[in-house]
Amino acid sequence: MTLVWKYTQESVDWNEASALYKAAPLGDKSALHLQKVFSNSLFKCFVYENSKLVAAGRALADGADCSYICDIAVMPSHQGSGLGKQVVAHLIEASSGHKKIILYAVPGKESFYRKFGFLRMKTAMALFGNPQQQVELGYLSDT
Repeated sequence: MTLVWKYTQESVDWNEASALYKAAPLGDKSALHLQKVFSNSLFKCFVYENSKLVAAGRALADGADCSYICDIAVMPSHQGSGLGKQVVAHLIEASSGHKKIILYAVPGKESFYRKFGFLRMKTAMALFGNPQQQVELGYLSDT
């Protein structure tokens, strides 16, 4: 598997990125939405195989205090190959000068991130656009 890594969003086909997130599956994220959030992220990476986007991820960061790793997506055909681990490792390395690196995981995937040293936050809280749906999906607890 010959992979090409890119760290800018130049030449990203955002429709292809949208298809990646849907296939991963990380939800229905429109091309315009992904273009906006990646544009506003300090760190990003896109991984291609034979010119096809097979993985992506980003970190929203302020350059010193906090970096938030999010939107790690890997095509199902490449899941289990270690590619997701490489994307996360790259974003951790890019974020290394920050006092804290934060992420939230898809419910059931927490053990994957523990391998990098991430620990559960006892005081993390969130506001979502559709909180009941997020409770049902396991992202939020109303207790």
